[in-house]
Amino acid sequence: MKMRLLNLIKRAAAALLFAPAVAMAAGAALHLDKAPVSTDPAALQHGAKLFVNYCLSCHSASFTRYNQLQEIGLSEQAIRDNLMFTGERVGDLMKVAMRPAESKVWFGVAPPDLTLVARQRASEFGSGADWLYTYLRQFYRDPARPTGWNNAIFANVAMPHVFWQLQGEQIAKVTQNADGTSTTALELVKPGALAPAEYDKAVADLVSFLVWMGEPIADKRKTIGVVVLIFLAGLFVLSYALKKNYWKDIH
Repeated sequence: MKMRLLNLIKRAAAALLFAPAVAMAAGAALHLDKAPVSTDPAALQHGAKLFVNYCLSCHSASFTRYNQLQEIGLSEQAIRDNLMFTGERVGDLMKVAMRPAESKVWFGVAPPDLTLVARQRASEFGSGADWLYTYLRQFYRDPARPTGWNNAIFANVAMPHVFWQLQGEQIAKVTQNADGTSTTALELVKPGALAPAEYDKAVADLVSFLVWMGEPIADKRKTIGVVVLIFLAGLFVLSYALKKNYWKDIH
């Protein structure tokens, strides 16, 4: 009886342990568009411009300092003149003045910090860049929502479509299939300031900046990794040759 009870406890614990993984696997069917992430300085600089103009009013990047943007090719003076909207010194963190308690009242939830958003979404969906790229292009008009906007991959999202002037306005059209299922597609009914291809490029640049901000030393880390692997490969060859020389009279 005790063994049976112990087995039941083990099974229940295993079910609780793997429940999040099962839920994540169930959500893996979500279609995400491939994000054309770039490390080109021009793309990252354009992404930084979009971020401070459209995102930084609500979302902070409190693990990044303005002077870190010099790593993507911007001069200190250019940062001061064009990107410092919330700080006084170039070494300040990229924070916002809006208080979390107030923003929770206005939006229903406090806007999250975006420094690590690409890495966070990667842990949930496999690719944070793909999720962000899809999300920022899937807003549509929904009069039932408090902001007037909804999102195809983030239902009932609290965030309004801050890029609507660039993208335009989309509506969701539901088509009933012969097998009883339905398909939802977004249709652009009011063009924005950018053509669809131009808007996709702008979103790609913003996503590239968010990915860079989550790990600014990613390229350096990869370069060091390659150098270390080459060194270890050379060390292995020398060690093997030394071993052969030591043991040549025995084998």
